[in-house]
Amino acid sequence: MKYLAFLFVFMIFGQVFSQDNTVSLTVYNDDLAVVKDVRILELDKGLNQISFTDVAAYIDPTSVHVKSIKNPGAIKVLEQNFEYDLVSRDRILEKYVDQEISVVTKESGFFEGLLLSASGGTIVLKMQDESIKMLSNESIISVDFPRLPEGLITKPTLVWKLNSTKKIKDDMEVSYLTSGIDWHAEYVAVVMDNDRSIDMNSWVSIDNQSGATYENARLKLVAGEVNRVREERVRALAKSYAVSANEMAAPQFEERSFFEYHLYELQGRTTVKDNQTKQISLFENAKASVKKIYVFDEHKYRQDVGVNLEFKNSKENGLGIPLPKGKVRVYKQDEKGDKSLEFIGEDLIDHTPKNEKVRIYLGNAFDLKAERKVVSQKRLGERAREESIEIKLRNHKESDEKILIVEHFWGNWTIKNASHDYVKKDAFTMEFNVLVPADKEVIVTYTVVRKW
Repeated sequence: MKYLAFLFVFMIFGQVFSQDNTVSLTVYNDDLAVVKDVRILELDKGLNQISFTDVAAYIDPTSVHVKSIKNPGAIKVLEQNFEYDLVSRDRILEKYVDQEISVVTKESGFFEGLLLSASGGTIVLKMQDESIKMLSNESIISVDFPRLPEGLITKPTLVWKLNSTKKIKDDMEVSYLTSGIDWHAEYVAVVMDNDRSIDMNSWVSIDNQSGATYENARLKLVAGEVNRVREERVRALAKSYAVSANEMAAPQFEERSFFEYHLYELQGRTTVKDNQTKQISLFENAKASVKKIYVFDEHKYRQDVGVNLEFKNSKENGLGIPLPKGKVRVYKQDEKGDKSLEFIGEDLIDHTPKNEKVRIYLGNAFDLKAERKVVSQKRLGERAREESIEIKLRNHKESDEKILIVEHFWGNWTIKNASHDYVKKDAFTMEFNVLVPADKEVIVTYTVVRKW
């Protein structure tokens, strides 16, 4: 369906901010950003009406704060409005119900009449001879309107009524909260040295669907869980969710603590376009020692043995920086083949402070199998039971491997006997660390008494 373009002139009376502006953008993990926009403004003494365009479509109008940089006491905000009734074909047609319009169609040509309805994919016109003409959207080439209806604007706009004690030209800072913009970290790790180390780098991805472009902005990213009062949205604007190609860049972030969170500030400026996903390097390659851990946990992996990589996020281990939550993709070089990097798994990590351990689950081992079954159980009373468990571990590899068995219990529990040494990790967890020789099977047994 195509429509011929029409021209119109639309003006907001009063002063308009100069576009020679400075933008600061602080983005949080949870669909939230703070925008600070400084623009040059000329005010007359007395009442002024100010229009501030190019704001985010998902702005929270109740969060807007405006102030004069040089003359904070000279300006008083009397009234603030957020205008978001944007120009569109459907909105113009709604405004033109019971008015004359002209329509050109593919087959039947030109029609002029009184618009009765424009819904359900059909335009209904009352012709001059009192007949009714129904035109489907698919048949329409263009719709002509005499003028733009009042109340419609081309961009979301903040409008203020200000009182100034004098005639001034000043920098005005406008700050507000908006949704529709988010960021997350992404990590790429390459396993090396017979799976004993990884080479890791990180990118941050900023997804901007807020309805505004932030030109040459100072950019900060906040990692952490910021509490927000959730309210039902009373308004939803139509918007496009097309994602542009990634824009790789070299600037690095400077990290520092900020309240109970961590803040990453880009050293330099960048432009974050609307309907764009932008990627920027978070930190350069870091090499860290890792340990491969095979885990059998029936609650997680059923009868499979999970493969995990574990490393400590410490300076001594080549890292030691706060790691924002994000996806870790892991690769390994095909040493015996064409030396290319092959994907071997991915996992999500949470916000991880320095000196904490990180464990990445990559998938299930092909050559390691486990089988768990309850051999016997016996009631010891109304609120007590005894169970005997058998776990078979099979290693089809050419090398000996250790498998960590994780068992979970509830209530008060005691191990009566066990075939292998175990560790009681907490009130609900017990672990066996069992060496399984190459191409062999090891059977682990134990009896537990549970009371509740």
